[in-house]
Amino acid sequence: MSAAIPTTKPKVFLLYRDSPLRRAALETECGDGARYSLYGLDEFAAAGYRVSHSLEPGVRVGAAARASGAVLDRAVRAVGGYSGDFATVVASRRQLNGADVVFSTVDTVGIPLALLARRGLVRTPLVYAAIGLPERLAQLRTTRARRMFRDAYRRLHTIVAYGWGEVDALREWLGDGGPRVLFVPFGVDTTYFAPRAGTTADYDLVSVGADSRRDHELYLALARAHPEWSFRLVLTRDAARSLGAVPGNVTVEADIPFDGVRDRLARARAVVLPVRDNSYSGATTVLLQGMATGKPVVVSRTAAIATGYHLDDGVNCRLVSPGSLTELDAAVRELLADDSQAARLGARARETVERSLGWSRYVDTLGDLLSAAARSRVSA
Repeated sequence: MSAAIPTTKPKVFLLYRDSPLRRAALETECGDGARYSLYGLDEFAAAGYRVSHSLEPGVRVGAAARASGAVLDRAVRAVGGYSGDFATVVASRRQLNGADVVFSTVDTVGIPLALLARRGLVRTPLVYAAIGLPERLAQLRTTRARRMFRDAYRRLHTIVAYGWGEVDALREWLGDGGPRVLFVPFGVDTTYFAPRAGTTADYDLVSVGADSRRDHELYLALARAHPEWSFRLVLTRDAARSLGAVPGNVTVEADIPFDGVRDRLARARAVVLPVRDNSYSGATTVLLQGMATGKPVVVSRTAAIATGYHLDDGVNCRLVSPGSLTELDAAVRELLADDSQAARLGARARETVERSLGWSRYVDTLGDLLSAAARSRVSA
């Protein structure tokens, strides 16, 4: 006989990748805009979920966890697999197994989590956010590793992805009988990221972000082609080191605080986000932030954002082919030459995110998925 399904909200454990950005967000007060990098932590708590996470003081990655993580890392790599942050997952095992459901927010911790769950070391239903998982799976070097990973991922309860390209790739890889793989559009805090009256644009273009699929070379090529335009590039210190020579009309900033990103978006005439072709990245987070700020955005049309984000070229954004300097140049030139067109595009962008891509919509969808996964454990 199945156990009775509780009416209380489940106990959720959020598994984070450790980063200075996330640590800084956790130190801010509830309601601060930076906390939306915590994947709904505050909103879940306010809705009655019992929430904890892997960066709490009680989850300490000590010497034993680091040693165990190093052994597991070597073992996975030895069979041709792709590894991750095993130490954090090992240190969190008690909390992971004490929860009703786990949300793995990124693959860095998700891959070790899935592999440990395959061995029965984590027994809680897992909801897994895939952010570039197909590209990681392509790096598996042996048949043994490919079988091991497929078996591990077929045991998950739900996989969510923020782009349809990734959903399609993962469904094909897992085949029939695997977990649900669902497209969940990311969201943006439209209160924190909003048009700022009285803010004067003091440079032409800004690009923000440092994931491995960003095409900074194309952005710099555009800058070299237009010395009359002023450019700003915001990224991490590590990404900045790999840029090479930067044209004199480009200002590079590294590791600025979260509200600094909002400020840089507000002070640009347009946001330009070149991205290399891939299944998962469309500069999605900054794309939505720029749209919410009411700025005209030019972005590469990758599989991650081509469908599902209500983007309409020439109406609420400009979409250009990945890698095409010609298309990027033409789209930016049109915007900078016609302030009224740029303003209309930005206004429509703002309307789009307010209507369809707000943060509460993302969190509500995720909450429903977590609750469903928790119920599956009770009714099993």
